[in-house]
Amino acid sequence: NWSVSLIIASLTGAFGSSFLYGYNLSVVNAPAVYIKKFYNETWERRYGFSVDESTLTLLWSITVSIFAIGGLVGAIIVTPIVKFFGRKCTLVLNNVFAVTAALLMSLSLLAGSFEMLILGRIIMGVDAGISLSALPMYLSEISPKEIRGSLGQVTAVFICIGVFTGQVLGLPEIFGQESRWPYLFGAIIIPSLIQAVVLPFLPESPRYLLLEKHNTSKAEKAFQIFLEKDDVSQEVEEVLAESRVQRNTKLVSILQLLRTRTVRWQVVTVVIAMGCYQLCGLNAIWYYTNNIFSEAGINHETIPYVTLSTGAVETVAAVFSSLVIERLGRRPLLIGGFGLMVVFFAVLTVSLTLQKTVYWLPYLSIFCILAIIASFCIGPGGIPFVLTGEFFQQSQRPAAFMIAGTVNWLSNFAVGLLFPFIQSGLQTYCFLVFAAICFAGATYLVFVLPETKNKTFNEISQAFAKRNKVSLEMQETNHYPRERKSSAEQESNFTSSADNGETKKGIV
Repeated sequence: NWSVSLIIASLTGAFGSSFLYGYNLSVVNAPAVYIKKFYNETWERRYGFSVDESTLTLLWSITVSIFAIGGLVGAIIVTPIVKFFGRKCTLVLNNVFAVTAALLMSLSLLAGSFEMLILGRIIMGVDAGISLSALPMYLSEISPKEIRGSLGQVTAVFICIGVFTGQVLGLPEIFGQESRWPYLFGAIIIPSLIQAVVLPFLPESPRYLLLEKHNTSKAEKAFQIFLEKDDVSQEVEEVLAESRVQRNTKLVSILQLLRTRTVRWQVVTVVIAMGCYQLCGLNAIWYYTNNIFSEAGINHETIPYVTLSTGAVETVAAVFSSLVIERLGRRPLLIGGFGLMVVFFAVLTVSLTLQKTVYWLPYLSIFCILAIIASFCIGPGGIPFVLTGEFFQQSQRPAAFMIAGTVNWLSNFAVGLLFPFIQSGLQTYCFLVFAAICFAGATYLVFVLPETKNKTFNEISQAFAKRNKVSLEMQETNHYPRERKSSAEQESNFTSSADNGETKKGIV
């Protein structure tokens, strides 16, 4: 089932999208000291005096957190973009944001303008907000249901690879030096250009072509390329069956989706999964890593190299998840990942609290850090994106990804804003807050989340029908009863127009 075109589309799409998201999460850590020095020198050159510590801290906080604000903007504007340009073309055009951001950030030192770096970070955030919605949408629509989970996990794998790459390039031997830190941001251009060159030669999403553009001939050709077979009548019929359930291909707005009773629990589940994805405490783990390694007796100069182990564990765990997701399913990986995080957060709290009393406890803390990272990447790190693509019909998917993206980026911003206060007030006990969030998320998913492995979009919708308290008939009529047609009439219309190479707009 893994055709060459599917592999190229997933790898190229992820390299120019989710890879850059992960890379930009970690790339600012290594050159932080040099960037702050650049801020201070620029301020002194302009105003004749050094910037005070509080202002410098504020500028640095803005530089880091503004990425999430840009991501929120990208998540909000992604729906009209994917509607007008399509999934693949959105990913291609999105590289304009990435290249612009890379030029601004890499040239900021030469231009003596820290505003360029901050502006570049917010534009890079817009790129990430669009790509983290458009990429999972594209991958879920081009993949057969048998490998939809594995293909969807490519997003999470490349996020981890991006984080690890940012750590490696930030080493002192590479770009982690005062004169070289702009190259860290200039490197963003490479994945963007590769994606911009390769993706145009691959087909658009066949579901988008058939259900939204009503172009049967292009949709069939796209199916043939992605599946590497001539007879794609079964796949076309499956999409048409989905269209008969929807009765209409008009895109649903966010407000309409929130008011739609047939997808009420799907929306709630996506909101909770995405919220826990950001609020589960992984950002807090990155904050504590250097301190814990230092307490374990590791030399300060050696810590950056030891920190690479966290990125390596993250990547290996994400790859493992992508390999077993179609065997074990989404549900056990997601619930199990949150459950393991609860256990290791509790152990980490104990070891941090008592680490000065027993000599080997700091090493237990290092193990807990690696275990928490691995637990996150096994399930919570990527499956929420997969579920968002699986829970909703074609007309609802863009609005669903906008909701998921908004929750994702708002939660990201909240963690960055509130965690310093939580850490200051609770000290090592702050991890119990994240353990409680993981426990609450896992408990909810145990009772609500159905298994979606190897199921069609219609079967997943039917799995939620009872919980949404709607009959299957109501599930089928969806929220456009006034445009309902009989199945026989639709079949007749489609058959009569298929010979012309494309389906008329009023048919599906």
